[in-house]
Amino acid sequence: MNMSILIYTEHQEGKFKKNSLEAISYGVAIAAQKGIDAHALVIGETTAPLPELGKYGVKKVYHLNTANINISDTKTMSVLIASVSTQQNCDTLIFSNTLSAKGIAPRVAVRLKAGMVSGAVDLPENNNGFCVKKNVFSGKAVTEIKVLTSKIVITLNANAFEVKETGGSAEVITIDISAPASTITVTGINKIAGEIPLSEAEKVVSGGRGLKGPENWGLIEELASLLGAATACSRAVSDAHWRPHHEHVGQTGLAISPNLYIAVGISGAIQHLAGVNRSKTIVVINKDPEAPFFKAADYGIVGDAFEVMPKIIQAVKDLG
Repeated sequence: MNMSILIYTEHQEGKFKKNSLEAISYGVAIAAQKGIDAHALVIGETTAPLPELGKYGVKKVYHLNTANINISDTKTMSVLIASVSTQQNCDTLIFSNTLSAKGIAPRVAVRLKAGMVSGAVDLPENNNGFCVKKNVFSGKAVTEIKVLTSKIVITLNANAFEVKETGGSAEVITIDISAPASTITVTGINKIAGEIPLSEAEKVVSGGRGLKGPENWGLIEELASLLGAATACSRAVSDAHWRPHHEHVGQTGLAISPNLYIAVGISGAIQHLAGVNRSKTIVVINKDPEAPFFKAADYGIVGDAFEVMPKIIQAVKDLG
């Protein structure tokens, strides 16, 4: 059996997450480098159209729908994924760098005795071995990690690789592997409804203490709605309970990498910057010309948010 690449493909409510499709496109590109095939692995019951994953370049979709799989148990999931990888002779496994994959991928690497790179940001270089780029020092630098093992596990950062459609349909192969008894009991699931998940958002509008209070958050929400963006906040805002904690971005919150990050009334302390400096374009609005965030900004507006934001909102409406 020829070697292949396996991409773990997460799904939710009958749909594949955008970052999973990015991981597929990334895995397909690596397979093209190696001259081998890329296959997807889907675990658990889903109504998502599995053959359609073929339009992103995978040849086969392995669907593991063993009864009573506890997808919240990283140990169980790692056993299953490692087993499929071994059965199908896969030398490289790709995950999206999600919260669940951060718990699963290292366990899979240990089981397969594979080298692992977490948070990849670009395609590997093959000129001098297999070298993978990732951010280090809270995104201040990029390093290349040379993987020396025959098996490799990579997790891909969100928005680090473009989703690419190649056309076609994938062969769906249903497989059944006995799942180990889970030691975790799920007592409840609280889902955030009606919002764009920050981890997948391509545009983010974020507010800080410069908004002066939760009663002024309509400025952030209105611009975000017009742009089709997610909303976020600084730690000071979530600590003050102006906004929910799941919107907190920064070193102690969620690290994101949207194409556009608009920071309103945020000074840009190093802890906040560490969570957003992978953004492709950063726009800062602050009345303090000495705010440290301006040093990291691609575009900056020195001015009072309560004067600047209404003008930006109106300009976006005029363009729409």
